[in-house]
Amino acid sequence: MDLRSYYTRIRETEETLTGEHIVVVSLKTSEGGKAGVRTEVTRGIAARLIAEGRARVATDEEAVEFYEMHRESKERIDQEEAARRLQVMVIPASDFKKPRERN
Repeated sequence: MDLRSYYTRIRETEETLTGEHIVVVSLKTSEGGKAGVRTEVTRGIAARLIAEGRARVATDEEAVEFYEMHRESKERIDQEEAARRLQVMVIPASDFKKPRERN
């Protein structure tokens, strides 16, 4: 492997990417890489994955689905966490009876 051309490809790929974080979609690889897994990575890591042929940049539609899925997951987790923090106090019914006034 020619390291000079490898790092040149990574730099060229990184120049084409915009934004600090990029959603990438994995590709099937001979080492057992699973295709279709979406991940948000930094621009440098995205450039390396793309140059190595392990991933591609997600389409706008795929990126929106990715962010929506994570938003829904976060909401669900926040609700579960709030339910766990809910405190319940049991008060006997006899404590609610009013004392009778005596004349």
